[in-house]
Amino acid sequence: MLIAGEWVDSESGATTPVLSPFDGSHLGTVPKGNREDARRAIDAAREAFDRGPWPKLPPRARGEVYLRAAALLQERLGAIAELESRNQGKTIKQAADADLPFCVDNLIFYAGAGRTMEAKSPAEFTGDGTTIFRREPVGVVASITPWNYPIMMAVWKLGPALITGNTVILKPASWTPLSSLELGKVFVDAGLPKGALNVVTGPGAEVGDELSRNPKVDLVSLTGDTATGRTIMAAASGTVKRVQLELGGKAPFIVFEDADLAAAVEGAVVAGFVNGGQDCTAATRLILHKNVRARFLKHFLERVATIRMGDPSSRSTDLGPLVHPTHQQRVLSFVEQGKQEGAKLVAGGSDGHAQHPKGAFVTPTVFDQVAPDMAIAQKEIFGPVLDVLEFSTFDEAIEIANGVEYGLAGSLWTSDVRTAIRGANALRFGDVWVNDHLPLGSETPHGGFKQSGFGKDLGADSLTDFTVLKSIYVDLTGQARKGWHYTVYGDPA
Repeated sequence: MLIAGEWVDSESGATTPVLSPFDGSHLGTVPKGNREDARRAIDAAREAFDRGPWPKLPPRARGEVYLRAAALLQERLGAIAELESRNQGKTIKQAADADLPFCVDNLIFYAGAGRTMEAKSPAEFTGDGTTIFRREPVGVVASITPWNYPIMMAVWKLGPALITGNTVILKPASWTPLSSLELGKVFVDAGLPKGALNVVTGPGAEVGDELSRNPKVDLVSLTGDTATGRTIMAAASGTVKRVQLELGGKAPFIVFEDADLAAAVEGAVVAGFVNGGQDCTAATRLILHKNVRARFLKHFLERVATIRMGDPSSRSTDLGPLVHPTHQQRVLSFVEQGKQEGAKLVAGGSDGHAQHPKGAFVTPTVFDQVAPDMAIAQKEIFGPVLDVLEFSTFDEAIEIANGVEYGLAGSLWTSDVRTAIRGANALRFGDVWVNDHLPLGSETPHGGFKQSGFGKDLGADSLTDFTVLKSIYVDLTGQARKGWHYTVYGDPA
């Protein structure tokens, strides 16, 4: 683990093996951190914030560290992408051609964005003095990241947190810690001061809970499922610390009657099965107009049948294993629940053991005749399992789309600009795409409504989540007794 600039073992000496979800092979061993290790990291981050150079550096100097980190990450991209693919199960083409390049771009973006922080202009609001506004770092930030995009989510968290002068403890998911440790090496080699970034591996029940409760931590930033978000909020409430949450999703994919069906079908395959469906923005609910449903579904199933499932290290593979056998069983339990609810299984639904007996696979799965109130249409399955629902009117489509507890992302497909704008305005989701699904850039803020959390990853708007606004008043009169003092004691002058 990385604590106070040193690579250390856990206090207890305990370790955790990291296994491949493709064949169960041993990938490495990491320290199994506990509360004491979390406290060591918190103390290091606190010391680095209170007395270290990082918060006091000018934005340009912090940006220069980011640019060096981006260059180092680019140099090591191939090796880290391979590690990410082997550890998480995602395909090498996604890791090497999408996730890691995006991380590099994120660092480059934040190197510049950190120099653009603005506050309200100073002014004489009372007439007797000038009020100056400052944006300052929150302090010590705990960043808790998920297992679906291990390094990318770590960069999304670290990007705005560190560049604004905070110090950070990063806790990666226990199933996928390897690339986060490599990211720690990148920042150390880029010249980040000791203690500004600490990486602690270990179970959430101990490490994550300590980070959430400890009074020396000023903010907890989590990307994870909604249940974990509730746990973090409850733990953080004891010290009234700030929280920033990017949580679960159940993204609608609405296809209107006038949509370009070829584009919509292609978009649905990509958006539904990205990262094996282990994506909170994945298009898991295909909400189809009744007049195009049959044609769409026919072509969609034909395309789904062409998805190549296999070894994630091969560039010919489209769908790798799920992250862990435990998660595989959870996804398969939803498949069984969908059958019991009366949905019609029209593709997939198996564990893929015939082809890959050692892998945590779930075959590309599609349910037709799904009712909006079914559990498979309400709960985040987080696997390659898609639902097909039908609508007749615009209002019905919006009602179905908004009829879940989540509000992270969704898309609508239409050739009518009025339908596009009306639909985008009506959808209660933080990200809404029209005639596409998934595109995000370093400049575009990403975050949800409702139980998908609050706050933003990406974009300059995310910087405000990791800063506090301070007002400073400077008297300009030089008078000992001010005109308003009589309201407290004495008489008017």
